[in-house]
Amino acid sequence: MTGGLPWDEATRPAGPAPDPGHEYTPEQLATGQHLIEVHDSLRAELTRLRGALDEVAAGNSDPAALRSFFNRMTIRQNNWTLGAFCQSYCRAVTGHHTLEDRSVFPHLGQADPRLQAVLTRLGEEHETIAEILERIDAALIALVAGEPGAMDRVRAAVDLIADAMASHFSYEERELVEPLARLGFY
Repeated sequence: MTGGLPWDEATRPAGPAPDPGHEYTPEQLATGQHLIEVHDSLRAELTRLRGALDEVAAGNSDPAALRSFFNRMTIRQNNWTLGAFCQSYCRAVTGHHTLEDRSVFPHLGQADPRLQAVLTRLGEEHETIAEILERIDAALIALVAGEPGAMDRVRAAVDLIADAMASHFSYEERELVEPLARLGFY
């Protein structure tokens, strides 16, 4: 990790331990596998963001192009006032988190109340991730404006989101893949 984490991983609650003798059908495993595939796609976009940042830092690309890329990223919301860079990534992450917060988490929490502490923590991490995305955009605006030290702020914010997303995805997969197989998506 390069940017540290905005939370203490040691304080994360754990859900119930899976039944080691239970085997799931391919259909039951599909939802958890889909969660991992979505996370893998978002991980790949973060790698592309780092590459775009390196291009700007090396002088091979314009800072405005970096912000445009950030605005196109899957994790951004539509109503955030950004350039084109993060929009699709941020939209995807925000959409992914919104789906989890409004549909998946309530279903899982109702079906197995022992998951509630984990689901609450994941929702809190979603809020923290949204704040980091706003921090990235503010740093990108400063970079486009040519403010001194802006590249360092962008790099620090990107490092932070990369580390936060890696940590969050790992925790979510560890805690939810088995319950999704056991309880279904809805």
